[in-house]
Amino acid sequence: MATDTKQRLVHSTAGLLSKQGYSGTGVKQILAAANAPFGSLYHFFPGGKEQLGAEAIRQSGALYFQLFATIAAQAPDVETAVERFFAGAAQTLQESGYADACPIATVALEVASTNEPLREATAEVFQSWIDGAGAYFCGSGIEPESARALAFSMLSLLEGAFVFCRSMRTTEPLRAAGATAVQGVRAALAEASGTLSEA
Repeated sequence: MATDTKQRLVHSTAGLLSKQGYSGTGVKQILAAANAPFGSLYHFFPGGKEQLGAEAIRQSGALYFQLFATIAAQAPDVETAVERFFAGAAQTLQESGYADACPIATVALEVASTNEPLREATAEVFQSWIDGAGAYFCGSGIEPESARALAFSMLSLLEGAFVFCRSMRTTEPLRAAGATAVQGVRAALAEASGTLSEA
């Protein structure tokens, strides 16, 4: 039961952070969304809202990458995986009324210069995404250096497109970013194939 309360706090915080950011999310709002008693937050997170926010960021980051991994496992090839990932992000964003974006990027933009523990949490998540996506691209035959660069490019396109989409209330930026990401994958695969054929 206690574990359920703790997870509700984390889940509710992640949802609120994605929509409102860190400063715009209050403790009372978190407790109400989680249907949790006031003392529970400090029981599970002695560091208060900051510690809870960091945990929500880390758990959300792991879930987001698991989503990518699931899409990749079901796709017939790397290009299709990336295409489906961006298309799924666009669909989710549109269905949520452009409110359900990435909580990690939302918080990172807000606190990177003002809150070191939360900056570290967002940096850890981003690094895990880069490492995970890079390993996935390496598995398709792309050289490690190119795979890492491709991972940075894909995720930068994704996060940047989220900002445009939320502001402009259209999924066009995600569609354009997805097409560019697929082109990057295609080019990296062609380069890897050429390198292999020359070896």
